[in-house]
Amino acid sequence: MSLDRPVARRLLSDEVFDRLRDSIVRGELVPGEKVKDGELAERLGLSRTPVREALARLADIGLVEAKPGVYTRITTLDRRDVENTLAVLRSLDQLAVEAAVPVMTERDLVCMREANRDFARAVAAGDTAAALAADDRFHAVPVAAAGNPVLSRIVEQLHPQIHRILHREFSTLLGGRDTIEHHGRLIEACAGGDARAAADLSGRHWLELGGHINELFDTDRFAEAVSG
Repeated sequence: MSLDRPVARRLLSDEVFDRLRDSIVRGELVPGEKVKDGELAERLGLSRTPVREALARLADIGLVEAKPGVYTRITTLDRRDVENTLAVLRSLDQLAVEAAVPVMTERDLVCMREANRDFARAVAAGDTAAALAADDRFHAVPVAAAGNPVLSRIVEQLHPQIHRILHREFSTLLGGRDTIEHHGRLIEACAGGDARAAADLSGRHWLELGGHINELFDTDRFAEAVSG
C-alpha cells in the first residue's frame, strides 16, 4: 500500500495529506476506521507533527472527523452530507462552464476530447483509477478556463468526498456509455459557444449522478461503511 513508502522530508505534511486523501478515496482507509497519528507517523517515517497537520486538513474537507481524547476516524458516508456536497459541486460546475465557454480555446477543446478518449479506453479496460483520472482531467478544463481561483479551490476540496463513492461504485455511477456520450455533447456545446446549453448539460449530469447515488443509499449499498 502507498502509505508504507517512506516520505521525502521536503514534502512533509503536503505529501502525507495527498497519501491519506488518496487512500480514503480508494477505500484503503474505510469509512468509520479509526486512525492514530503515532501509528501513521511510524509507517511514514515521520514525526507526528506533519501527520497531525495532514489529518487536520482532511478534517477541514470532511474526510476525517475527530472527538478530542476519544478518536480520530475516517468519516462515514452520510446521505445528507453527500447530497449537500453534490448540490454545491453542481452549482460550481455550472458556474465554471458558463464562464469558461466564451473564452475557451481550441487547445481547451482538444484537451477535453483527449480526456474523453482516455476515459473511454479506461472504461473498456475496466480501469477505475484511470477512468476517474481522465474524468477529472476532462472537467478540470472548463474549471481552469473559467479563471476563478476561488471556485477552483473549493471544487478541489469537495471532489474527494464524491470520488470515494465513485471509486467504490464506478461501474454503477460512471462506467457506462452515458458518461462518454455526455462528455461528447458537452464538448459540442462548448465548441459551439453555447454557454447556457453547456451549463445546463453539466447540471443535468450532476443531477443524474445524485439520483444514482441516492438509489445506492436506498438499497443500503453503503450500510457496511455507515456502520463501520
